[in-house]
Amino acid sequence: MWHFENCIGSFSGLEKMRKTVHWMMKNRATMVIWVVVIGKLISAVSLNQDLNLYWPSFLLFPATLKKLHLDVHIAPHDIQNAAKDFGGRHHFPPAAVVYPTSITDIQNVVRLVYMMGPYSKLTVAAKGFGHSLEGQAQAEDGIVINMQSFKGIQVHKESGKYTTPYVDVNGGELWIDVLRETLKAGLAPRSWTDYLYLTVGGTLSNAGISGQAFRHGPQINNVYHLQIVTGKGEIMNCSNDQNSELFYGALGGLGQFGIITKARIALEQAPEMVKWIRVLYSDFRAFTRDQEYLISKQDGPTFDYLEGFVALDKEGLLNNWRASLFTPQNPISLSTINTKGRVFYYLELTKNYNEKDRTNVEEEIRALLEPLSFIPSSVFTTDLPYMDFLDRVHAGEMKLRSKGLWEVPHPWLNLMIPKNKIAAFDKGVFKGILRNNSNGPIIIYPMNRKRWDDRMSAVTPDEDIFYLVALLQSAVSTHNLEYLLEQNERILSFCEKAGMGAKQYLSAHNTQDKWKKHFGFKWNKFVENKRKYDPHTILSPGQRIFRKSKAFSVL
Repeated sequence: MWHFENCIGSFSGLEKMRKTVHWMMKNRATMVIWVVVIGKLISAVSLNQDLNLYWPSFLLFPATLKKLHLDVHIAPHDIQNAAKDFGGRHHFPPAAVVYPTSITDIQNVVRLVYMMGPYSKLTVAAKGFGHSLEGQAQAEDGIVINMQSFKGIQVHKESGKYTTPYVDVNGGELWIDVLRETLKAGLAPRSWTDYLYLTVGGTLSNAGISGQAFRHGPQINNVYHLQIVTGKGEIMNCSNDQNSELFYGALGGLGQFGIITKARIALEQAPEMVKWIRVLYSDFRAFTRDQEYLISKQDGPTFDYLEGFVALDKEGLLNNWRASLFTPQNPISLSTINTKGRVFYYLELTKNYNEKDRTNVEEEIRALLEPLSFIPSSVFTTDLPYMDFLDRVHAGEMKLRSKGLWEVPHPWLNLMIPKNKIAAFDKGVFKGILRNNSNGPIIIYPMNRKRWDDRMSAVTPDEDIFYLVALLQSAVSTHNLEYLLEQNERILSFCEKAGMGAKQYLSAHNTQDKWKKHFGFKWNKFVENKRKYDPHTILSPGQRIFRKSKAFSVL
């Protein structure tokens, strides 16, 4: 295997290289001009834009260009695509986009930038499917590593030293492809996100949550081993027993300490089918009481998935409740319910099963539903293959794409609210600030804090049970976007004034005080890990946690 040392072998010494690099970075304007000129020359002679070209190495190490074998793109459409994300509001064009096919490619990019030293302003961002909301996976005038080209899945039925079978997955793989591959062996990961077209490295850098989290914890709680390229360009294998500091730091670490290049993820036997149930509530306290009872149930059968939703008006209730795939066990006429000025809530539950166990599952579901306090005769059910249930959001995506409503700004707000404040949140936000109006789904469901490991960087409210509240809104116009952003600020202000102790999920803070408050008691360790594993503050600049300068600093 070719190593980075070959790249600097033509220099008389490392110090000479560093001095050269520092001079080039101080004359950055000259470098940019050369990049533009070279790009125009390439275009003028009709050469392939997809040359194996990485622009700093082209300028600094021309003799080693062929040895690097990096697939680097500087064409305008590649640059603009790298400056987009699902949020649709922040656009920070990089200088170049790298498409790695090996871990060595990723290591070479990071290590080259690291060797430029603290005087360099060049940064690196690993980007997956681009589902971040506020430019977190972008690198303005830096290098974006498009992880989707870094593929690889290997399923292991025999667990070895682990308690379950597992799958080794490259960081650029989408969860939908992990599911497809593991199902071939009759296996599947235990914890999911609602949307499967996200990369493994991306969700593990945040947490990865859905309706299975009350049973299995977030996705980061189901990882045995990580392979990481640190901000120094070092490849490190880590787990609970090996380089554990980096292992726990990277899980939920927002990409600050390294790029997750491979993960070993726990698997379980995959069911064939899913019984999907919806029940309706008009009383918020009954709605939350039932959810908390179900996620705290210790003995006997339980549901496999649990998520709640909010319907702020009759139209929202009808659109969500009358989904064509559901059939009522006992038909209920919503026209008989007075919905004017009222907020309704519905609970989604699933029970996994194999066809041979269908009868027993029906009996278990009846027993599980019996103590709940939903509106009588409001049970709607459907049966789906396991794959179809997990991929349920994709069908909605296709409908929105067909109507041109997918590629719009998404000013989402995701909050974690302590259990003892959720009733106040309902009154102040669902029945107050939102005023019976929403531009997208509102999700609300509880999780158990004991399923989260405090050694990980991810943070939660300091209470045994807390709720995820996700306002998944879409802006169909500039005016609408401004209104929704202002509404989000009002909600955050309400939470702050009410002393709710809320935490943002997929956070986007922009001051040192806010990030310190977000991480709480984990902040000092977070800063320590940054100094140790990314001392030149190269990685994930779009998170806006640390500022790149010749001396390590925070915002």
